[in-house]
Amino acid sequence: MLNRILSHDLPRSRWLGLALLAILVVLALAPFLFPGAKSMSVVAKILVFILLVASYDLLLGYTGIVSFAHTMFFGIGAYGVAIASDRLGPGWGAVLLGLGVAVLASVLLSLLIGLFSLRVKAIFFAMITLAVASAFMTLASQLSDFTGGEDGLSFKNPAWLSPSFEPFETEVLGLLIDGRALTYWLMYAVVLGLFLLLLRIVNSPFGRVLQAIRENDFRAEAIGYRTVVYRTLSNVLSALFATIAGALLALWLRYTGPDTTLSFEIMLDILLIVVIGGMGTMYGAVIGAVLFVVAQNYLQDGLKLAAAAVEGVPVLSAVLTPDRWLLWLGVLFVLSVYHFPTGVVGRLRALRGAAR
Repeated sequence: MLNRILSHDLPRSRWLGLALLAILVVLALAPFLFPGAKSMSVVAKILVFILLVASYDLLLGYTGIVSFAHTMFFGIGAYGVAIASDRLGPGWGAVLLGLGVAVLASVLLSLLIGLFSLRVKAIFFAMITLAVASAFMTLASQLSDFTGGEDGLSFKNPAWLSPSFEPFETEVLGLLIDGRALTYWLMYAVVLGLFLLLLRIVNSPFGRVLQAIRENDFRAEAIGYRTVVYRTLSNVLSALFATIAGALLALWLRYTGPDTTLSFEIMLDILLIVVIGGMGTMYGAVIGAVLFVVAQNYLQDGLKLAAAAVEGVPVLSAVLTPDRWLLWLGVLFVLSVYHFPTGVVGRLRALRGAAR
């Protein structure tokens, strides 16, 4: 049964399986385990990045396409929900309409980019997507009457997802369930369902063709597959899932702006997570997202404790200051890439194979 749910793509490593199971359970029980505002924001961001990175891995890890326009589709999903909710008022109709328009816009735009650009060499396609993403970010920043400009848009969620909504008068297992918790569990259910769908896609005959194109596109073309069509479909599917991830982030934040969805820093984060987790492995998106988001949000707190422990030591106290957390974050990522060139998932699977 589990084998069919995971589309016959088992972790193939005991430690990886245990890690994935622990993440699945912890994320499901997060409102009970981490009731604080910061900790809930961290786990919600982990959910969003799992879906966002998995959708990008479909493009990069399974098809071999380097694109810098992924955050554009991410932003389209967020802006679609935000603009519809801002103009039409809070309600499920506005959310669904905004999501539907955003999905349609992303599909059409990704289809155009695929049809007109995927025939060029990889580096030129990457530059084209970078130019399109930069133009879209500039457009979103300048159309202040429509998108809120640099300030972004704040909006209200449907009543059930509003923080003031409390379906129960008493606490459940020590937690007073409100609209915030319901929003999180909605995100959890959507991300889990779409992640399993992505697993099914990459392990289907369509996914096998994408991997063949990644390994040798000339050979795939020679045996009869229209590689441009498959690459375009991969681009469209990747954009579709990224759009939904953006909509989920907007629902959680009740806000969207250029910095939260369209920033090039987010694109760099996606690339880092793919490399750390392992390209061409959907499970790498889960492991990488957890490691990256936790390090990004709690490394500074850890450095505060370390700095307090070595207070008075001239060199260490200066090096371990919390102000240098970005430096240490970079060092950790360099070490992880050096010691895990195939990502954490690839390394764990290789160790399992060596043990056998």
